[in-house]
Amino acid sequence: MQQRLEALLEARDSGALTVRHGDKSVTYRSDSEMAAAIASLEDRISAAQGLRPSRIIYPRTSKGY
Repeated sequence: MQQRLEALLEARDSGALTVRHGDKSVTYRSDSEMAAAIASLEDRISAAQGLRPSRIIYPRTSKGY
């Protein structure tokens, strides 16, 4: 997974939307789709290492006063 993440990051830095890993290639439709794939891989790597997710969401509520 780490090698796939590195390939995605290199491709994104260069502006390419096609990533090759071994004998497979993937073409993303947009930079935001590639960013989502990177975030997903980072979360999966963190989970495999037993670390907390990279993003924490704190809900904000109000009573409307």
